[in-house]
Amino acid sequence: MQIHEYPESPQSAVGAIVIRDDEVLLVKRDNPPGKGLWSIPGGCIELGETLQAAAEREIREETGVIIRAKEPIYIFDVIERDDEGHIRFHYVIVDLLADYVSGTPTPRSDVCEAQWVTARELEELPASRITRKVLRETVQFGR
Repeated sequence: MQIHEYPESPQSAVGAIVIRDDEVLLVKRDNPPGKGLWSIPGGCIELGETLQAAAEREIREETGVIIRAKEPIYIFDVIERDDEGHIRFHYVIVDLLADYVSGTPTPRSDVCEAQWVTARELEELPASRITRKVLRETVQFGR
């Protein structure tokens, strides 16, 4: 995900929930917001790009995995303020379901790790609160 610090307006972004067998594709963020946390891969939508095209591009750029993005299933905000109360980041994120097509997760772009994770492994990882909530509520993954 490109870093858009102190934006003038909210930034539109996508994430892709990719399940293969009993594992979900997750990435460990290398930049803020969410640096050091495991999350659903994704990033900013480019001008003229559909949600599906953005998700497919972002997952390929971050992990090397090829997916086929489907319908949106969850929408949420990420708003982070600095110590003075100014908005440092504001993303409106649309998560889509996606089918795995091919590829082995390899960290690229702005992530330092990318891998398939079981529900049990997710319990032990430092994952963002929203990642856990989205996976639990949309695809009944984890607790």
